Amino acid sequence: MNRPFGTGIIVFGIVLAAAGAIMKYAVTASTTGFSIPEVGLILLIVGVVTLLLGIVVSLASGRRHTVTTEQIQNTPAGTVRSVDSKDNLA
Repeated sequence: MNRPFGTGIIVFGIVLAAAGAIMKYAVTASTTGFSIPEVGLILLIVGVVTLLLGIVVSLASGRRHTVTTEQIQNTPAGTVRSVDSKDNLA
């Protein structure tokens, strides 16, 4: 699968933002010691920042990939294996 590096960061940001939005706007339970809506707001903000960071990372690394070529040759002395890796801009 050829996907940009930032995809996982983007998904994590979406999950954080969704959990934060649920805690901020949908949970009506009250607790003592901490406020669930405030924790939800913090998660929402962190999720949006993480989402933006993932988009930046994805755009920066999305056009680069590595090509690896492997050659195996049988010789009278045995098997010779050579590997060549090269970074390409797509």
